[in-house]
Amino acid sequence: MHLLTFTIIEQIKALGWSGAFQLFRNGLVLGSLYSLIALGYTMIYGILKLLNFAHGDVYMVGAFLGFGVLTMFGGSLNPGLPIVPLILLMFAIAMVGAGLLGVAIERFAYRPLRGAPRIAPLIAALGIAFFLENSAQLITGGTQYNYDALDLGAKNGNLGPLFSPVFSVDGNPVTVVQVMVVGTAVFLMVALVLLVGRTRLGKAMRATAFDPEAAQMMGIDTDRVIASTFFIASVLAGAAGVMYGLYIGTTYYFMGVLAGLKGFTAAVVGGIGSIVGAMVGGVLVGLIESFAIGYVGGQWSDIVVFGLLIVFMLVKPTGLFGSRAIQKV
Repeated sequence: MHLLTFTIIEQIKALGWSGAFQLFRNGLVLGSLYSLIALGYTMIYGILKLLNFAHGDVYMVGAFLGFGVLTMFGGSLNPGLPIVPLILLMFAIAMVGAGLLGVAIERFAYRPLRGAPRIAPLIAALGIAFFLENSAQLITGGTQYNYDALDLGAKNGNLGPLFSPVFSVDGNPVTVVQVMVVGTAVFLMVALVLLVGRTRLGKAMRATAFDPEAAQMMGIDTDRVIASTFFIASVLAGAAGVMYGLYIGTTYYFMGVLAGLKGFTAAVVGGIGSIVGAMVGGVLVGLIESFAIGYVGGQWSDIVVFGLLIVFMLVKPTGLFGSRAIQKV
């Protein structure tokens, strides 16, 4: 323990302010991705009280769909479309494809088990996760694919425009792709808040989450509302998958497992069932992971993140913004 403390102090001295800003920047980008995944967990849990552990693999499918579109149009080295339309098409196909996959999962795996004991849909969720992972492994042969976003639109051997600096802080550049990831995540989060708070579908979602039987008696088609919730949650995961591919690059069949667990951690930290909590929890988990990598070491970062999950489960299981569920008697 003394050696670990000494190592952390030495790392803080070595990195200084400049290094701390880099870690903050990286953590904010990573946290934006976790927030989108956590929103899917919290939406589905809020309306069905179901932990959809297949959600991380929907994120993985979204990343592969985005890569498929990129490959179909010539890849990063020789794209057949201008960069902006190509990226928009990647997002559109990945989000719609992931959304439809989420609807199919709900319709064929969860809906038949809606009246079953809680353990049944949880086991089904794990089964779907294994099915998606192994299907992706068979289709890809276990190969890791790379978006090669560094080369997307690159000319004369320079980096592509996605990695051009937008501005710098103390000599540390903030690139186009980093701004795009954070900006897109914020836009989607705001759109979700407005949808849930101000639209007819959002009101139906809140009514179904509060009391599905009463909502049904009031004329709300709860099956449609639940399917819509799965679609929206999966759309967010698909968008996160494409953003991960453009920012990090590597896409492989097992990528959804760890990302899904960290998204779940973010949902728990923020307060599962709370949309604001999912956003804040995602950013917090991303920042903690980034600073753990910088100050403690990459081999410790996952331990720190999941240690945070254990602490919250023991000390504050409702999370930062969650509330205790009212027990009906």
